Amino acid sequence: MQMTDQTFGAVILLLIVGFLPMAAVTVTAFAKIAIVLSLVRNALGIQQLPPNIIIYTLSIILAVFVAMPMMTEAYDAIAAEGLTFSGMDEWQTAGKLAMKPLTAFLTEHTDPKQISFFKASADKIWADKGGFTGPEDSITILAPAFLLTELTRAFEIGFLLYLPFIAIDIIVTVVLMALGMMMVSPTILSVPFKLMLFIFLDGWSKLIHGLILTYV
Repeated sequence: MQMTDQTFGAVILLLIVGFLPMAAVTVTAFAKIAIVLSLVRNALGIQQLPPNIIIYTLSIILAVFVAMPMMTEAYDAIAAEGLTFSGMDEWQTAGKLAMKPLTAFLTEHTDPKQISFFKASADKIWADKGGFTGPEDSITILAPAFLLTELTRAFEIGFLLYLPFIAIDIIVTVVLMALGMMMVSPTILSVPFKLMLFIFLDGWSKLIHGLILTYV
């Protein structure tokens, strides 16, 4: 019996580990942070710097930082129950305890309009299955609503960050045309000015600080 329980626990653990990458993308700050950092890199005109591995690693670190209170609350709730994870009932209990802080986090940072849309859509799509009877704080509603909200906010932030760099591109292009230097690529001169502006404003620090504060 002990061997069976250990095998069952190992299978559940493997399933959880298998779903971790999807969870990291869909129900954490990873998506918004990674998109904003990528947009800033493109706006600067340096397509390969920082490399993707740096952007994704930084996004994961910041996503874990933002989610740490949620994970701590879930861990404390599960530890307080003294579960041994020896059967399906205890795994279900642990899952319910872990879901409470997660759903609270998602609800707080999700656009209510998106939640209403996915709730109404679920009612219609699953109508032939007896209708959707779950609450709006169900993970099946919150996960897509949260991810769509994060995508929208990421591109809004990216648009605002693009504006000063576009202004630099326009100014450099106009100056080159006025000097009759049409053969010179504006990118050659605009990139150093963009980097100088970004460094002068301590861009990376302010960008990261601003992203983290969106979850306060």
